[in-house]
This record gives sequence, C-alpha cells and structure tokens, in this order.
Amino acid sequence: MSLVARRSFVSGRVQGVFFRASAGHKASELGVSGYARNLPDGRVEVLSVGERAAVESLTDWLHRGPPSARVDAVESQELDVAALGEVPAGFATR
Repeated sequence: MSLVARRSFVSGRVQGVFFRASAGHKASELGVSGYARNLPDGRVEVLSVGERAAVESLTDWLHRGPPSARVDAVESQELDVAALGEVPAGFATR
C-alpha cells in the first residue's frame, strides 16, 4: 500500500457550516485519515493521508464542500508521508 499525504487550505464560507464534520464523514467513507481544523483567518486546514485515488477524491470534494458552504479556493500541497512521523489513525475534527 502506497500512502500519499496532502495538506489543503480551504477558503470561503467554510466555518460554522459543518464543513469539518462533513469532511470527516467523506474522509471516513473514502478510507482517508488525517484531520480538519478551523484556522484563525477563517480558512479550514485539512490533512489527508491515504491511497492516492482516495486523497484525490477528498481533495475534489473539498472544492465543493457541504451544501451550506461556499468554497472560494483550495490550496493544496503534497507532503512527505515519512516527515509526518506518525500516520494519523482515523480522521479528527479539531
């Protein structure tokens, strides 16, 4: 199994609209681990770790988000899985 890791920053109306919880449900559905957390500047940061196709699917979903959200932009960067130290177990909302 070849894991990939990606950190995404989602901007728009993404806080207070169940974005993190919805991202967690989608990640669990896809078998992706990591987290989603609100940032002080109004963005949501999402770390996703899993099979490339699953991480790509979650990233695609981040561009839409849940129905109550308005996504203006998603900035993503690939990370070195080994640099994470420990691969997250499951998906957490912070």
